[in-house]
Amino acid sequence: NKKNVLDEPTQQRALACLERFGQRIQNFPESNVRIVGTNTLRTAKNAEAFIHKAEQAIGYPIHIISGIEEARLIYQGVAHSLQSNANRRLVMDIGGGSTEYIIGTNALPAEKESLRMGCVTLSNRFFSDGNISPQRFHKAVIFVRQQLSTYENEFDKQHWDEAIGASGSIRAIRKVLLATEWSHGGITLEGLEKLKQHALNCKHISELNLPELDPERLPVFMGGLAILYATFKTLDIEKMSV
Repeated sequence: NKKNVLDEPTQQRALACLERFGQRIQNFPESNVRIVGTNTLRTAKNAEAFIHKAEQAIGYPIHIISGIEEARLIYQGVAHSLQSNANRRLVMDIGGGSTEYIIGTNALPAEKESLRMGCVTLSNRFFSDGNISPQRFHKAVIFVRQQLSTYENEFDKQHWDEAIGASGSIRAIRKVLLATEWSHGGITLEGLEKLKQHALNCKHISELNLPELDPERLPVFMGGLAILYATFKTLDIEKMSV
């Protein structure tokens, strides 16, 4: 919440989920399991108390990792799932509370950054009541561009051959763009412009009516869209595969 505290209902949902995971992995050797906490547990004031309960629920230790380590692991995951073409890649991952940017070749990340902005935090900050307006979206985009401005020269398109997105928000946007035929294949700047225009014609997220958009994604959709759109504009991206 606004005081950086994990509230009780959220904790209970998380613990119930972790208990289900715990049942699935309870017989794995500890050396084969790594459980990490990311931005939420880096910033929540009551993270320590929650982690104690979470470790009991899942049955294994939980390690809080830095944003840079998170970026490294994201890149490793993407690199392992792609065939090697030896190109320099920009990999982007929009999480709930942070967004990671990594440039690398094959399995080796070279530049790594983690910025404290995610689809949840941005949606809460600029679209918390679900209302949409051009002014709100403009403010959200400016906020993202300000966060990115320090790293613009490191991550712009002179430094990579292809851009790859890897997260729930980016996958959700791609599904919408393909279903509406505003983009073909991946995510294009032209497609994002059409999606942005459609969103800004709506007064509330309940009016978006976008095909292939999971209703559970709706409350954080505008925050994710603002981050992706601002990244395309700031880093001069024309197309991103997912």
